[in-house]
Amino acid sequence: MPKRIRGLGFILRPGWIALMLVCVAFTYLCFTVLAPWQLGKNTTTSRENQQIADSVNTAPVPLKTVLPQQDSIASGAQWHKVTATGHYLPDVRVVARLRPVEGNQAFEVLVPFVVEDGPTVLVNRGYVRPETGSHIPPIPPLPDHTVTITARLRDSEPTLPGKEPFTRDGYQQVYSISTEQVSALTGVPLTGSYLQLVEDQPGGLGVIGVPRLDAGPFLSYGIQWILFGVLAPIALGYFVYSELRARRREKQNAVKDEPSPSTPVSVDDKLADRYGRRR
Repeated sequence: MPKRIRGLGFILRPGWIALMLVCVAFTYLCFTVLAPWQLGKNTTTSRENQQIADSVNTAPVPLKTVLPQQDSIASGAQWHKVTATGHYLPDVRVVARLRPVEGNQAFEVLVPFVVEDGPTVLVNRGYVRPETGSHIPPIPPLPDHTVTITARLRDSEPTLPGKEPFTRDGYQQVYSISTEQVSALTGVPLTGSYLQLVEDQPGGLGVIGVPRLDAGPFLSYGIQWILFGVLAPIALGYFVYSELRARRREKQNAVKDEPSPSTPVSVDDKLADRYGRRR
């Protein structure tokens, strides 16, 4: 076995094996889980920011151009403004509870809207603040005639595990705006995307604003995890190299401290080593 490889035998000790396994596992997680997780969030945030920026500079389009059928979904057009003419279904009473709006909790009021010669779409009228005890306050009635509304397209939200809908204060209450869940609760077919009213609309309540454009720290976090994944094996190699150097230095010092076999040892020195020197 080569001398250099023979000197690395210490890495087969349990402590070093455990260290190497931890290093390999950490590097694997950095490249396959942690970095992709943060970079994926950055991609999602960048896409949403682009959709918001595009919506500000784009004129409203007819709803039926993006949601032509009852089962249509407009996931690539979130936040874009659309217009639709039709009527509300006022007998359907659903609210989304515990929704943060401007830093405070609110109810967001949901109602189906039947588009003329088009699909039925869920409309978020806006928000109202809860009364004492988290009760729903009186909500202004809806217009009972045909109206034209302008709203922003929104993607349906996933349902929350363990958060089942319930009825209180005469309203069916949900924890997320899932068009599929609301459709199942009300028995009204709904499109896969919903609408969020802008200001000064028929049936509108407190206006829910557009999120601020903020890329967040996700890109830098993703790059940091990649760097950690690169540095971990380098650090391990450095530790191995340092340990190898220290062991070689100790071995060289031990050799230097040994008496030279070529130097003759006198009888007095031998006796002194055994019994000590006379004073």
